[in-house]
Amino acid sequence: MSGLLALLDDVAAIAKVAAASVDDIAAAAGKAGSKAAGIIIDDAAVTPKYVAGIPAARELPMIWRIALGSIRNKLVFLLPALMLLNYFFPIAITVLLLMGGAYLCFEGAEKVVHWVMPHQTDAAAAHEAKDPERLEEERVAGAIKTDFILSAEIMTISLAQIPEFPVWMEIIALAVVALAVTAVVYGAVALIVKMDDAGVYIAAHGRLAATRSFGRMLVKGMPVVMTALSIIGTLAMLWVGGSIITHSLHQLGWHLPYEAIESFAAGYSATGSFLRWLIVAALDGVIGLVLGLLLIPVVEKLLKPLFGSKAH
Repeated sequence: MSGLLALLDDVAAIAKVAAASVDDIAAAAGKAGSKAAGIIIDDAAVTPKYVAGIPAARELPMIWRIALGSIRNKLVFLLPALMLLNYFFPIAITVLLLMGGAYLCFEGAEKVVHWVMPHQTDAAAAHEAKDPERLEEERVAGAIKTDFILSAEIMTISLAQIPEFPVWMEIIALAVVALAVTAVVYGAVALIVKMDDAGVYIAAHGRLAATRSFGRMLVKGMPVVMTALSIIGTLAMLWVGGSIITHSLHQLGWHLPYEAIESFAAGYSATGSFLRWLIVAALDGVIGLVLGLLLIPVVEKLLKPLFGSKAH
């Protein structure tokens, strides 16, 4: 009996350790995923364009195929590559973060420039005359390629935020982030894409006048939702991009931008942590915008001619 009690005690101790490990992994995954919020919002705002002009019956199957491609990007390609780099060449993670931060700053600044100086694109028109099946295949392939870039940024940012755990815990935490982010992004995309269809159905078949009115409101409100997502995503990209740049430079030994922001924000710490966070985020966003504006001519005049029109 004493041996059995001792065994049960050992099992209970192991269970406690396992539960603590699960809590640690969940906490690390949550922290890591929150740092990638800007890219996640942008991903959710960008993806619906790939199903524009596609028959309604094919929208959800397309989103499902893109989501599976996103999971493959994250778990099959990016997770092993990042873990190997982190183990054998950790400085590469900081370099990748700098590159990802610069990319976010460029993308955010480019969107701001497009808001200020809007121009029409004929990308959608170029697809109009194509066979529907071929168009769907091209859209899915294009979405998965774009997802690979965004997923690389999400996974790199997330890995940098995970504390120094045993390797197996880091792998699980990063996998949890990958699956959770994919579910959130493409679940939101599915809702966004089908929201107007749901509104049309409710407006046409609702029994009550209030219900039909709600359906019409959904249809009319979707452009506002998409615009709001685009604005929030752009601001978040500039904030996250600027934050990545200042923190990465701080880690590499150039402390001026990071310390200047922290010193300025320290004067507002007594008024509340949210205000301090808001000031830091705004200053990071300004840095991101300035850097992005500086990168636009570099990309347009150097990288695009050098690597082709799809350099970014």
